[in-house]
Amino acid sequence: MFGIGMTEMILIAALALVVLGPKKLPDLARSLGKGFAEFKRATNELKSAIDLETDKEEERYKAEMREKYKEKAARIREQKAAEVAAATAEVEEQEDGSSVEDLPDAKADVLPHMGEKEKTPHV
Repeated sequence: MFGIGMTEMILIAALALVVLGPKKLPDLARSLGKGFAEFKRATNELKSAIDLETDKEEERYKAEMREKYKEKAARIREQKAAEVAAATAEVEEQEDGSSVEDLPDAKADVLPHMGEKEKTPHV
């Protein structure tokens, strides 16, 4: 305890007995015991208060992050829904009588290759 051996503790007790006397030593020991108990109680209360505040702050942070990601997910859902709606409208517009020639990308990609046979080298 505190790096003090048994011999040193006996020496300190004997010295305290000589200096304080047999009448005051029990009162001193009792008050030291009460002081240590009060100190231990205060440190435990402080530790509990710190733990409680840490837990509350952690819960606040988690709630903030949940809200942040909920908002982000909602924005992504709205964006994807808008993309799907635009794609659906485009498909419906094409189904309303558009031909392949009316599509600008289709002309560039499909029409030049329609009449050609696939050319593969013979090995």
